[in-house]
Amino acid sequence: MEEKKTKTGTGRPRQKKMEINLPESEAQGTYSNLVMITHSPSEFVLDFIAVMPGVTKAKVVKRIVLTPDHAKRLANALNDNVNRYEKEHGTIVSKEKFDMPFNYRGPKPEA
Repeated sequence: MEEKKTKTGTGRPRQKKMEINLPESEAQGTYSNLVMITHSPSEFVLDFIAVMPGVTKAKVVKRIVLTPDHAKRLANALNDNVNRYEKEHGTIVSKEKFDMPFNYRGPKPEA
């Protein structure tokens, strides 16, 4: 049985709707104020870390592994969202230099 795709007003085929489930265990999110990014030829690894004042150890709270093409789409989507945020709420001010000594033993950027 062949699937028929109808066209939208823009001439593009309509996409089937996808239902996305947000488990209750993930619904509140996870706090992170640092991300370490490494990569290999086949993947990007994002380690989200929670650094607390006065504590000499920090913890990786989430690790996300992405394909290179998905990492680029994420970077573009994040950039678009930051631009929209700044149009609505004003410029985000951040320190350019991050002065924090740390000893990170995350993944090596090799396959």
